Amino acid sequence: MTVTITGVDVHDVRFPTARTGDGSDAINKGDYSATYVELRTDAGVTGAGFTFTNGRGNEITCAAVRALAHHVEGKTVEEIAADQVTFWRSLSADVQLRWLGPEKGVIHMATGAVVNAVWDLRAKLAGKPMWRFLAEMSTEELVDSVDFHHITDALTPDEAATILDKGRDGMADRIALLERDGFPSYTTSVGWLGYPDEKVRALTREAYAAGWRAMKMKVGGPPADDLRRARIIRAEIGPDALLMMDANQVWDVDEAITNMTALAEVDPYWIEEPTHADDILGHARIARAVTELTGGRCRVATGEVAANRVIFKQLLQAEAIGVMQIDSCRVGGVNEVLAEILMAAKFGVPICPHSGGVGLCEYVQHLAIFDYLRVGTSLDGRMVEYVDHLHEHFVDPVRTREGRYLLPTEAGYSATMKPESIAEFRFPDGPVWR
Repeated sequence: MTVTITGVDVHDVRFPTARTGDGSDAINKGDYSATYVELRTDAGVTGAGFTFTNGRGNEITCAAVRALAHHVEGKTVEEIAADQVTFWRSLSADVQLRWLGPEKGVIHMATGAVVNAVWDLRAKLAGKPMWRFLAEMSTEELVDSVDFHHITDALTPDEAATILDKGRDGMADRIALLERDGFPSYTTSVGWLGYPDEKVRALTREAYAAGWRAMKMKVGGPPADDLRRARIIRAEIGPDALLMMDANQVWDVDEAITNMTALAEVDPYWIEEPTHADDILGHARIARAVTELTGGRCRVATGEVAANRVIFKQLLQAEAIGVMQIDSCRVGGVNEVLAEILMAAKFGVPICPHSGGVGLCEYVQHLAIFDYLRVGTSLDGRMVEYVDHLHEHFVDPVRTREGRYLLPTEAGYSATMKPESIAEFRFPDGPVWR
């Protein structure tokens, strides 16, 4: 039996997070939003996908999805699965729309929303959660899902196959470990830049009591304020828990090095996005500086707005990052994320996915679990970001226990939104926005 995609529905869904300061950092103070895509089929099963935005402009990403929809409408799931790279390139390298990228920005994020919806549909039809669907695929199928164009100087198909073949060894034991203990995580909910000191202190205490032993704060405000807030968190969590920092690209290269010289006092585990996301050489210089400054205890992390696999390739080749933060929908969906995960394995850099937003926790748990089960095979240095926002709007929300993600069990990519949430928060005519 073949399954045909008969239609594409796009919803502009926005949540008013700016009102409370949730998600606030040195640059972003918006309303967490999703360009939400539903793929209707003649089998009655719906594929769900989305890309995350920050409020205004979500309508532009929705328009981009509509412009790409003809590449998937009328296709069967089987023909897409049989020739993954051709399908992916039909979206990412559309002969006219590609000009709006290429392979970056709104058009690429829209590609990710559609591609992720296709993968959700495939996993649902297989009756498996996405992490298991990916982990149990053959090496040949996984390699055939990756577009190696422009990255073979960093990773070849044969090298990818070797990594994936090796990853089969002991996979059952790793699944059993995750079923017992869950997947390591850290929380960002304690340290948004718009929170007053007492709220930061209270949230940190609550998170520590709930079992979190790794927490992230936003920096990039006045340096004295950053250090004061960092001291508050460090005092609450003690010397052994991990404290990460995120500058959200606000610093120049020299400014980042100067500010990290002061913040080194509180023993940060990483500094995230210390400068412009596209500045490969700037990240490399900062990485060398913080390594020397902290004796290797602090590392540079980035990737949440890295435009595509080529940017990640250069970050790895330049030794600019010690942590790779893949994003589930900034790039062109699961296919491109697979390329990034495999390159990170080749260069020996751990994956700690970017999350938060709306639905990103639901997405990235599957990617992190797949990475551990089939690619990285070690939990050393691996964590998934967690933010306690907006999970109630999803049919299959994330579950955590004592600072760890629990394995998803429902079929699909955990991307399906509740219809009542779509109706309430749809922009501009939902009740919340009227």
